Amino acid sequence: MSRSLFLRDSVVRKNLMALTGLFLCLFLVIHLAGNLQLLLPAEQAQVQYNHYSELLSHNIFIKIVSYALYASIIAHAVYALILTLRARQARGAQGYAYDKRGQVTPWYVRNMGVLGALLLAFIIIHMRDFWFQYKFTEMPLDAEGRKDLYTIVAVAYQQLWYVALYVGAMLVLGFHLLHGFHSAFQTLGLYHSKYNRWVKWAGYGYTFIITAGFTIIPIYMYFIQNQPLP
Repeated sequence: MSRSLFLRDSVVRKNLMALTGLFLCLFLVIHLAGNLQLLLPAEQAQVQYNHYSELLSHNIFIKIVSYALYASIIAHAVYALILTLRARQARGAQGYAYDKRGQVTPWYVRNMGVLGALLLAFIIIHMRDFWFQYKFTEMPLDAEGRKDLYTIVAVAYQQLWYVALYVGAMLVLGFHLLHGFHSAFQTLGLYHSKYNRWVKWAGYGYTFIITAGFTIIPIYMYFIQNQPLP
């Protein structure tokens, strides 16, 4: 492959990675909005969350978006892996003669690949514990005859190790977003010296809201709602 084709191929992959990353950022907002219902009083949360879950599983538009989401997760992970391997190949087996990146870039920027791999592992575990159970296993029903996903979630968050795993994964997500949000805008050329600083601060705000929002849910349910519903 010629150098020009290599560079063009690399740019295309970076753009696709940025686009899939921003789509996943949008999904996180929607997912958090739905999950915040878990902070309601237990009985109300059970009714609303189960109704919300049933609505998502039967809405054709949501199903299409879900397929796009799964494709984006896979594409984002594959493009990240390819770009990481290409970057290492370009540097050569010996690396930089004088590698001073640690002096100018934060550790999480230099380890985006590792953070992404940890997140992918967590997503697989998370989908196995909730999405797979909801779709493919027999589940208890609530008083209205809906699949009782709320109780499955509540029982999971009564286990301290699972809460710790979830919180740790959300911290990893936070560091991943801290660089990824701003980097995606840069990759797509959607920034300018006049407002680049605002994009960066928007990324900080977005990262804090998403990380704090998802983190507080299992902690709240463990300490406040630490009894399963009958």
